Amino acid sequence: MRKYFFSLFILLATYAGAQIKSVKYLEPVTFSTEQDHQNMMDQLGIKSLRPGPSGNESAPDHANYDVSKANPYPEIPDVLTLKNGKKVTTPEQWWNQRRPEIVEDMEREVYGRLPKYIPPVTWKVEIEEKEYVGWTPVIAKKLVGHVDNSQYPLIDVNIKMTVVTPANAKGPVPVLMMFGFSALPSPVQPNPDDLDKLNDAFRELLARDPEIKAILDKYPAYSPLTRTTPFPFGAGGQGSEVPANQQLIDAGWGYAMIDPSSIQADNGAGLTRGIIGLVNKGQPRKPDDWGSLRAWAWGAARGLDYLETDNAVDSKHVGIEGVSRYGKAALVTMAFEPRFAMVLVGSSGKGGAALHRRVFGEAVENLTGAGEYHWMAGNYLKYGASEGKSGSMNAGYLPVDSHELIAMCAPRLTFVSYGIPEKGDSKWLDQQGSYMATIAAGTVFKLLGVKDLGVSNDYMKEVMPPVNTDMLDGELAWRQHEGGHTDLLNIKHFVAWVKKKL
Repeated sequence: MRKYFFSLFILLATYAGAQIKSVKYLEPVTFSTEQDHQNMMDQLGIKSLRPGPSGNESAPDHANYDVSKANPYPEIPDVLTLKNGKKVTTPEQWWNQRRPEIVEDMEREVYGRLPKYIPPVTWKVEIEEKEYVGWTPVIAKKLVGHVDNSQYPLIDVNIKMTVVTPANAKGPVPVLMMFGFSALPSPVQPNPDDLDKLNDAFRELLARDPEIKAILDKYPAYSPLTRTTPFPFGAGGQGSEVPANQQLIDAGWGYAMIDPSSIQADNGAGLTRGIIGLVNKGQPRKPDDWGSLRAWAWGAARGLDYLETDNAVDSKHVGIEGVSRYGKAALVTMAFEPRFAMVLVGSSGKGGAALHRRVFGEAVENLTGAGEYHWMAGNYLKYGASEGKSGSMNAGYLPVDSHELIAMCAPRLTFVSYGIPEKGDSKWLDQQGSYMATIAAGTVFKLLGVKDLGVSNDYMKEVMPPVNTDMLDGELAWRQHEGGHTDLLNIKHFVAWVKKKL
């Protein structure tokens, strides 16, 4: 009888534990992008959104490229006027009053707020080896940053990052962190003897299948694995431009590649997964929760946490870089994370350096539609609404604009880069709208005692300079190169500019 009751107790305890676990860890919600988008519209009471224009210039609903119609909201918020109407005239007023106002509006209405608690990240070096970039020996490290998921084990987030520094550097070096695929530049290959052993093992394994064995018997000298001797990473077969990583190493810098997709997916369906989903315990976002751009920026800051522990890195001179959507992320990172010393913002468009209020190419309505809304806070959808609880709203209702995002980077080194439409840096990105924002942001750089672009701050008057014109005298810089949708042609100018300024 005693044995019976003991068994019953164990059974009940197991059942109770399972019930507690099921209550504690609700399964994450699985939405399609369209379902998540609709869920946010429902939360905001939005009945309908205006459709975004097409990027196809021959389509009936193509984007506006008529300059005379590009500025329906010509007045952008004055970056140096407080909400109470008073002018900001001192750095103290900027830091203590105006900048916090801008941060609050940016977080609530545009990019979303970071949660009050985000689990810590533990970095682990998985591989460290001597490699080459071009003909320069380097130390390459492959890392994973595991986000503590003990409070919600159903979602696992592991940030992928590669860090590469010159092997023969005499001291810590500046590092440019770049958003993109994380991989070792030139992984060390097995020596001939080890390769022979691997091939013997592979042949033995493959030969267990009679059909495959018959094929191998026909080719007794065949080796499943062959040793290749490629050009060192970045040398040869890469076109006329030297790759960015090689340019950085040749300049005596290091670089880091951080994979945004390992932080947060680049789609709406992934918002209940990744770091956003982990913190929300698998539940959908609320309207002022962070979007993917802010999540990627958070991940870059965690990468910087690691770099501050790496003796090969001059952690006071770490920059952030990205192109296109990752150009948006780079600018957001710089604006919200003061430890980054410099930024190269490549072809970022709306949500990055281009003014939200400009109606030229990509529109606010493209960022509020189901394709790109996940970059932003849910509240941003209100500015594409044609009908809803808040009424019909547009970009003119936004309390902030991108010139203030750029201004949040001051007085640190901020380089805005674009190519030309003829080579693939599409008009869709609104290069002029980004130049206007950069011009308008300059007043804050000057207030804080550094130089801007060196022209007036009249964003409606100043005209973009010709292609390949260097506007690199200040801590705020602009350069439009003659290439396409890349910042590769501006890397050497960026490095030279940073060295001059630092």
